[in-house]
Amino acid sequence: MAADELTPPERKALHDLKLKLEQSIRSNQLLLSRSISTDHKRPAFLKSRISTCASPSPEVAPAAVDCGGLSLRGVPLFPTKSNRRLDAVLLRFMRAREFNARETLEMIQRTLRWRREFAVDGITGEDLDSECFGAAARVDGVDRDGRPVCYNEYGWAREGGVYEKAFGTKEKQERFLRWRVQFMERRIDSFKNRGDVYSGMVEVVDLKDLLCSSMKDLRSTVEKMIRIFQDNYPDFVVKNMKINMLFSYQIFLNVSLRQYTHRALFLPLLASRAESKFVFARPNKVTQTLLKYIAPENIPIQYGGFKREIDDEFSGEDGRVSETFVRGGGTTLVEIPIAKPGVTVVWEVIVVGWEVAYREEFVPDDEGSYRILIGEGKKLVRTTRNSFYIHEPGRLVLTIKNKTTKKKAIFHRSKAKPTFPCYSLPDNPAASIS
Repeated sequence: MAADELTPPERKALHDLKLKLEQSIRSNQLLLSRSISTDHKRPAFLKSRISTCASPSPEVAPAAVDCGGLSLRGVPLFPTKSNRRLDAVLLRFMRAREFNARETLEMIQRTLRWRREFAVDGITGEDLDSECFGAAARVDGVDRDGRPVCYNEYGWAREGGVYEKAFGTKEKQERFLRWRVQFMERRIDSFKNRGDVYSGMVEVVDLKDLLCSSMKDLRSTVEKMIRIFQDNYPDFVVKNMKINMLFSYQIFLNVSLRQYTHRALFLPLLASRAESKFVFARPNKVTQTLLKYIAPENIPIQYGGFKREIDDEFSGEDGRVSETFVRGGGTTLVEIPIAKPGVTVVWEVIVVGWEVAYREEFVPDDEGSYRILIGEGKKLVRTTRNSFYIHEPGRLVLTIKNKTTKKKAIFHRSKAKPTFPCYSLPDNPAASIS
């Protein structure tokens, strides 16, 4: 939402915020507050960075803080320098505080102090053991509105010796937090580099591997990470999704019953707008939840989608997905017609909710030819891909039988590619003789 799209009350709130912001800067009060953390609590590796990166402590020398030059993520905050970029930054905070000017100013103050205490300026150029933490977060695909999706996964930490190496001490846990903030800052820089000041991202947090007692320290570190993003990166995360329990959205996957209870206690403390950004999915609802926000071709295969790390078959137009349904207790046929022989047909199928009977067969157009059974008796529990060489015109028929009482969505896609049969002989037999 740009400033020119605001309602009159929202425009007035933005104007009031700018007045309060200007007053705080002119009176040199924007950063004059108790430090967020005391120095003895900071990890040793961070103290040296703070001494060189952070502004002078306001308690010691308040006059030394150049408030007139204050900026947030490279955007000057002094309202007389107002521009589209400043409005975009302020509106992110205002939406997080439902256009309450006073609360928004307080949130901006806390963020500025946190950025100084955490020495965020210059963090993108630091070497923070990305080889150790790199598997913890990755951007893979986009949501239905074209925003990047970041997946946070921690199964890699359970491999032999990795957990102790990456998270074995408080300092290592703080280093991971710093790396994760660096990852976020680099993503924001990528938005700015392409001139996109409004983009956010969807954060998907998979909790499946955080539930065991041996991952307790990592679990608490991830909770700190979520709080940091919620408090200091408003509207950059458009949805927070917790799965196996979505920033813009934050989605949490594979959520346990205990975590669901925690959710019930935690969410009432959030503003209604902030609460709407959190989505929780139990293990049996992961694919169904992700499909509300992400197209099936952009959901990784391990979460019940079509997206593979390397896919030599489907891309661009080949990757277009069709949707149909199967009623509770009913049967649905998906037919793929093939007019020309000499091709190999490749197809993929997803059934939301899984647990259906699945059959594949080729039915020739010539009534004198035999039907060919490709696969039968399958209980579809994951994304299925198969292929079949077509030697005569006909159609592939995929039969999906739903034995439950609930209606289920079916997503499928297919392509035909010319194929030279391995049993075909060359036109010149002599050419095959060495």
